[in-house]
Amino acid sequence: MFKKVLIANRGEIALRVARACRELGVRTVAVYSTADCDSAVVRQADESVRIGPPPSKNSYQNAAAIIETALRTGAEAVHPGYGFLSEDPDFAEICADNGLTFIGPRPDVMAALSDKAQARRLMNDALLPLLPGSLDTVSSAAEGKDIADQIGYPVIVKAAAGGGGRGMKIVHSADEFVPAYEETRRTAQAFFGDDHVYVERYLRHARHVEVQFLCDEHGNGIHLGTRDCSIQRRHQKLIEEAPAPNLSEKTLQTMSESAVRGALSVGFSGAGTAEFLVDEDENFYFMEVNSRIQVEHPVTEMVTGIDLIHEQLHIASGTPLRHRQADIQLRGVSIECRVNAEDPDRGFAPAPGTLERFTPPGGPFTRVDTHGYAGYRIAPHYDSLLAKTVVWAPDRDLALNRMDRALAEFDIAGPGVTTTIPFLRRVISDDEFRAERQSTGLVERLLDGPGK
Repeated sequence: MFKKVLIANRGEIALRVARACRELGVRTVAVYSTADCDSAVVRQADESVRIGPPPSKNSYQNAAAIIETALRTGAEAVHPGYGFLSEDPDFAEICADNGLTFIGPRPDVMAALSDKAQARRLMNDALLPLLPGSLDTVSSAAEGKDIADQIGYPVIVKAAAGGGGRGMKIVHSADEFVPAYEETRRTAQAFFGDDHVYVERYLRHARHVEVQFLCDEHGNGIHLGTRDCSIQRRHQKLIEEAPAPNLSEKTLQTMSESAVRGALSVGFSGAGTAEFLVDEDENFYFMEVNSRIQVEHPVTEMVTGIDLIHEQLHIASGTPLRHRQADIQLRGVSIECRVNAEDPDRGFAPAPGTLERFTPPGGPFTRVDTHGYAGYRIAPHYDSLLAKTVVWAPDRDLALNRMDRALAEFDIAGPGVTTTIPFLRRVISDDEFRAERQSTGLVERLLDGPGK
């Protein structure tokens, strides 16, 4: 096991990694921008180093500053968390070139999977089901339109380098295709520096289901069940639960085995997630692989009893998988709600400010992963995630009731601060959601419906 790890991130995930390292006797180095000098991880870590001004390109995405800090402090490994540099193969390669272990897959594997068009090709070779569409990026609007005409509308144009809900456009008819293609290319170039796009069929009323897997450097792989992440706004998740409800055991098993098969086929090592779309007939289609820890990993931890950050650290240090597939037992239901500093009534616009009151919920089987505290100033420069409220219960009804109780109990207040808590409670109480009939369109329905 490593003696010292640098945490190349901020917010709740940086604190989560620091705690996991401490439990394993691993010393930690936190890096922070000038906007985060009062963050909780700065106090929690064994060492803290300021690496730049607030803009992430000058701090949390400043690879040179992070590498220099790791070497100067004697860190042996870098944990990237999620976001920022977590899926940057160039950063992973720079770590390796400087004798540092990047806690994640090899750079070549990450590069292949971060290109979503290439990932489609690779998973097609591994016999995972795909939505009809291009197996490569399209070179022109005319080529893309030909593919769309062949597979039928609606289609979705996606940035090959996309992520975080950006770089995709739904096209409902042939007349809309060329403008959508050009807009997606411009967005992709602006956000990702890569204007390559691909086309696939768009599924209405689909569910977003993902499989958590672990693979080691010795060719072993296991899955830890599924998560339903269908409750989204602007393609970004709000509520997740494990295991995915209202799917047959056969579908869950086949999907999970497919995820592991795909990961092993590309030589994946570490913790990863395969994302699928599932239609009303339980047909599932591969979307992408995330090669880092997911925001929603706690729900998997709650139903399996396995600490995924611990497993990342063990795998990266060269340890073979510590669990066999037969050892993995899913117990009960876990639900996570992302409490964001956003105003749902203003299109989920960020609503930062200083927290005058911040009292997370308590009670049995209730977990809150957060970097917030009374007096904390929410920085406007970064993602608006403030806390993850996670509950467990023996069955889904009790888990939903427990979550509603926890959200009602969560007291957050401060000038200018608005959170998603009231909207999350609307989702939790929605009849369709309670009846396990959720889809990626549920949030839009609630926003457009009565009680808005």
